[in-house]
Amino acid sequence: MAKEGPNWDGLLKWSLSHADGTNPTRNLSEEDRRWFMEAMQAQTVDVVKRMKEITLVMQTPEQVLESQGVTSQDIEDMLDELQEHVESIDMANGPHVNMFMLHVSSLVVERSVSMSHIGREQCFKRHGRKTRHFTYASARHKPRGTGYLHSIGGLVPLLGYLKNSHANIRAKAAEVVSTIVQNNPKSQQLVMEANGLESLLSNFTSDPDVTARTKALGAISSLIRHNKLGIAAFRLANGYAALRDALSSESVRFQRKALNLIHYLLHENRSDCAVVTELGFPRIFMHLASSEDGEVREGALRGLLDLGQDRTAQAANGSSSEDDEKLKQILQERIKGISAMSPEDLGAAKEERQLVDSLWNTCYNEPSSLREQGLVVLPGEDDALPPDVASKHFEPPLRAWAANRNDDTKPSSEKKQAPLLLGLGPPAQDPPA
Repeated sequence: MAKEGPNWDGLLKWSLSHADGTNPTRNLSEEDRRWFMEAMQAQTVDVVKRMKEITLVMQTPEQVLESQGVTSQDIEDMLDELQEHVESIDMANGPHVNMFMLHVSSLVVERSVSMSHIGREQCFKRHGRKTRHFTYASARHKPRGTGYLHSIGGLVPLLGYLKNSHANIRAKAAEVVSTIVQNNPKSQQLVMEANGLESLLSNFTSDPDVTARTKALGAISSLIRHNKLGIAAFRLANGYAALRDALSSESVRFQRKALNLIHYLLHENRSDCAVVTELGFPRIFMHLASSEDGEVREGALRGLLDLGQDRTAQAANGSSSEDDEKLKQILQERIKGISAMSPEDLGAAKEERQLVDSLWNTCYNEPSSLREQGLVVLPGEDDALPPDVASKHFEPPLRAWAANRNDDTKPSSEKKQAPLLLGLGPPAQDPPA
């Protein structure tokens, strides 16, 4: 499994520190050249090759794998690796990584920069730790996530794992699908064409394992987001009724995901407010507004506000005075609970405070008592946004470095600090000496 790799922070810092022209150069020996190439190759994973190998395993019948000693945990680990490759594949072909590799190569090969300033292990262990293997795609292959997985025959067997007899594999397969389709219209189209939505809906509505149901719902949410055809198919498949059932689950995570998707769908299609009202969502929202989980409460209050602000939903609701009184009682209880919060808890409940006040104002045409107490907007929350002092630390490091070099045309004796290469993996413990 591709879990470890070189310290690219240290390597980038080293390469940039030797690019200012202040150090003398010398010709590298063949031994140094060979070491560098072997070190780079040993610490990389050919993502194209690995995805082909994983696809071959996914295409192998389950009984054959079991006869060869492959366990469900092995399959789950393999899917975890596949997810990692899908996540990194665009980054591995991205301009910032290509620029970095080109920069390092040019330093070593073209400019013949001396490597005597650092030890051989320091190049990859400058900070005494490893992160992940660096994944790459060969120059002849430029894979792009699902498109490449589909082209080598891996997408269909991946979706087949949604029907696996092991719940943990069904859950993990849905998680990989979610990663593949998130904010990716082409991937969404390929999964839709492969009937992936049908399998996900089946797991979402009827899987006996709540984790598998939750993961399937997460994948559905990613698949139909900003996908009009996906939303239409979800509605036709009676998706709102399935969401209603999910809200009745005892799983807080399941409830959260359902509430988030409902909020998105209602904002995409305001006419659906009448549909969910007819399905009895208002009473479910009122029940969940008293949940012990803060995110569930916020999601339920947000749902009530969505419906309260929609006239068609109000017309379809025809709520009884009993329901109106119940809602008022719930809001009063939330106001009482918020009023008794500590300053720290009040800060964490910012969205809930504002939702309660907005919902009260929508239903009763007057501000809530939270506003009178000064609890809707706490001191300091309505101040102007602080100056942006962080974005420059998170822009692509090589672009920031290049911009700084272009702006500074005058020579300086002051030593400049190289940018960090962020995001290639969490730090691990130092290896034993």
